[in-house]
Amino acid sequence: MDLPETVEVEPATAAVGAVIWLHGLGADGHDFEPIVPELGLAGELPLRFVFPHAPLRPVTINGGMTMRAWYDIVSLDRDGPQDEAGIRASAAILERLVARELERGIPCDRIVVAGFSQGGAIALHMALRYPQRLAGLLALSTWLPLQATLPIEVFDNPEAQTRELPIFIAHGSFDPMLPVNLGQESRQALCSAGYTVEWHEYPMAHAVCAEEIQAIRNWLLSTYAA
Repeated sequence: MDLPETVEVEPATAAVGAVIWLHGLGADGHDFEPIVPELGLAGELPLRFVFPHAPLRPVTINGGMTMRAWYDIVSLDRDGPQDEAGIRASAAILERLVARELERGIPCDRIVVAGFSQGGAIALHMALRYPQRLAGLLALSTWLPLQATLPIEVFDNPEAQTRELPIFIAHGSFDPMLPVNLGQESRQALCSAGYTVEWHEYPMAHAVCAEEIQAIRNWLLSTYAA
């Protein structure tokens, strides 16, 4: 199985679940590693956190500079061209990471797929199309890519992810990179299709705040208690 390099944080006792968390453009797997102790789950909910490194690739909007990216960004215009091949290739990487957790004894319904910004777009894309029930989907400061494919691949596809999937979406109301309306539109698209979305909006830019981390903690505890 061809897997990316990952940063992993193991609980002190045997893991009862796993969170696979994808970073944003230009970052790496270490970016969200510090969030694990901030969640304060030790001793209460033993989870394995897996933070993969995105592949290195040239990014068009950054002058072709090579950096860690889950897909190329050709334009900031949301109606512009999207790197469909790159999005699908990174979704396949995420599927392989889920498969590895299955091999390590964590069932699908105990695996949360998460991501921030560009990583969140991959998490959304992959989780909605994944045929087996996942524990949950955590999408932070992100957007829903390849929306034109959703009706066939997700909404009208009986083999796609169940509508019972717990979904947490959060966004900063002052985000200059991915405006908050992108998160709101993602929530609306999913709610209209029958998914239940827990929505959080914070007075921040393209970031994660302490209040958001507390909400994620509460959501994880609730999700794994179900």
